[in-house]
Amino acid sequence: MPGKVIAVLAKAGTVVEKGTPLVILEAMKMEHTLLAPARGRVNAIRYKVGDQVAEGEALIEFETEKEP
Repeated sequence: MPGKVIAVLAKAGTVVEKGTPLVILEAMKMEHTLLAPARGRVNAIRYKVGDQVAEGEALIEFETEKEP
């Protein structure tokens, strides 16, 4: 859904666990926290706080890693 980035909680290059909060997006007057879908590495963050994003845009480049 279209919205506005209100917080970026992860940094590029960070390895995160499944369920780690990555970005908070405000849409339709509600906050939506986007979580890591699996253990993996955040390769890049495409938007910064305050940016408007269109529906369907990828906010983060994420690479899934194998469980240790």
